[in-house]
Amino acid sequence: MDEGKGRTFPCEGCGSDLTFHIGQQRLKCPFCGHEKEIQIAPEAAIVEQDFSLMMQKLRKIRLKKKEDEEAIRQKHADLPADMAPPARPDDPNALHEIRCGGCGGTVEFLGSLTSTECPYCATPLQRENVHDAEDRIPADGVLPFLIDRKKAKEELVAWVRSRWFAPNEYRQRGVDGKFTGVYLPYWTFDSMTFSRYTGQRGEHYYVEVRDGNETKRERRTNWYPVSGAFERFFDDVLVVAAKGLPEKLVQELEPWPLEKCTPFNQQMLAGYLARTYETELEEGFTGARGRMDEAIAAEVRSRIGGDEQRINSINSQYNAVTFKHLLLPVWLMAYRYHDKAYQVLINAATGEVQGERPWSWLKITLASLLAVAAVVTLWYFLRK
Repeated sequence: MDEGKGRTFPCEGCGSDLTFHIGQQRLKCPFCGHEKEIQIAPEAAIVEQDFSLMMQKLRKIRLKKKEDEEAIRQKHADLPADMAPPARPDDPNALHEIRCGGCGGTVEFLGSLTSTECPYCATPLQRENVHDAEDRIPADGVLPFLIDRKKAKEELVAWVRSRWFAPNEYRQRGVDGKFTGVYLPYWTFDSMTFSRYTGQRGEHYYVEVRDGNETKRERRTNWYPVSGAFERFFDDVLVVAAKGLPEKLVQELEPWPLEKCTPFNQQMLAGYLARTYETELEEGFTGARGRMDEAIAAEVRSRIGGDEQRINSINSQYNAVTFKHLLLPVWLMAYRYHDKAYQVLINAATGEVQGERPWSWLKITLASLLAVAAVVTLWYFLRK
């Protein structure tokens, strides 16, 4: 990379470039069939990292880097714009050019992309030093692709046919597009939380009241003050660290079989796109804390009990916070239906499909009318 050349994994049999093969879970040559085991050091392990210590380390490194960059800017202040110092090789937000070892062509890596293929000769290429730059947190583990393209297509066909409120034409014709295998960056967070809460428990009771000549039962509620405290441990709360993706769809790809993750090895990225994180660690923990808060609030309601609950306050502490940086596999597809673009994501470890699709408003309207008719019919018979 220091010479502007991308990282590849040449085949020992014919010299072509190896790619990660899903079925064999090893590197395989697409031309001569030669296979090679993924090389993982015996001592390699996925280890939880201390969140507070890492934040302190990053602040010191970035403060020094900011001072160094300011010194460089002052030194080159008189140079023309086209002679300004180039972007750092480890800057994930800049445009980088590397030289393909297969054909010699120049390949652009834009933004957080760290693994791609040469558009001229299809050689798998990787930006190596992004994963171990001084102020970038290296990937701790990789969940390899377990679902191949054929299986992903089968899951997509089943998903399309199960969309009952989609147009009939869409369900019968299906979708047509190209799958792209992408490793997305994720943060996972662990934390022991301690929460104190106050609220009210509502218990229903019924009274009979007169309404003209009729007697009706009305529901009333007694409210009682409630307070308490409890501990809860959160394990592997996931936050996707790539931006520009529909967050709701990405979250619905869960759960992930994280127990199948292996220590990070660039060989597993061969032949697939990969992105480094755009959501910084601190921002990632903010997102994870939001998910923890939702779970804590649900538990508070459960602990308050009764028929209804009111939460007045929740004060939570987050202790012993640790994290991991993982790369998780996704099949992406963009397709068009009646000139409108849609996106589908498939969990490449479990086959879970989530995506955007068209809706048949005629079906929705008919279903709504049938539901209203059923309610009116039930009300009529109950009144008799």
